[in-house]
Order: sequence, then C-alpha cells, then structure tokens
Amino acid sequence: MNVGDAARSSGLPAKTIRYYEEIGLISPLRCANGYRDYSTDDIHRLTFLRRARGLGFSIDDCRQLMALYQDGDRASQDVRAIASAHVEAIEEKVRELQEMRATLQKLIKACQGDERPHCPILEGIAGGEALN
Repeated sequence: MNVGDAARSSGLPAKTIRYYEEIGLISPLRCANGYRDYSTDDIHRLTFLRRARGLGFSIDDCRQLMALYQDGDRASQDVRAIASAHVEAIEEKVRELQEMRATLQKLIKACQGDERPHCPILEGIAGGEALN
C-alpha cells in the first residue's frame, strides 16, 4: 500500500511516516518505480509507534521499545525499565507544572487587576523575587 493508505490505516500523517522511515524506525519495501510499499507488518509497526508516541515516549525510547517488541527473546524487565523511567520523567514534569501553577497563582493573587500600571505578575517574571 502507498503512504496515503498507510497514513489512513495507521492514524499517522504521511509526513510522520516519511520521517520515521528517514530516521530508521521503519523500512518499507520499494516498488520498481521507487514508490514505498507498506506491508501489513509496516502498518502494525506504525500503529505501535503512534501509540507509544501518544504515551509520550521519546523517539529513542520508541526505537528501543520497537526493538524489544520485535525480539521474541526479550526480557520483560527491559521493557519495564523503559516504561518505569518514563513514568519517573512524567512525575517530574508534573511536579514542575504544579510548582509553576503555584507560582502563577501566587502572582495572580498579588495582582490587583485594576487600571494601575503596577503589576506584581510582570515584576515577578522580570525580577524573579516574587517567584520564590
């Protein structure tokens, strides 16, 4: 099947599929005319990549997960380690976002929100003293 059909079947944009080929995540066959010919297995791999990226895994993580997925002799502990590291990274991002929210809420509370030019939000961003 061509890239348009592969895009419809996998739920990925054609541009993303071409990018995944460019970086070596997939390798569809080429027809005599040079066009890509995506197999059922290629579609399955693309769907796997779409789901993994949807869970926030990096390209490098996806590369490792794809290799493990295709390795019948894999150890599930290797997959678990990648997933666990990803959860830790997500938890750190959540903590950072919660800190940002708290800081912004503090600045918003300090702002009168009236016609005066004095603005603790801008002062906090500019000087950082109100951010801590």
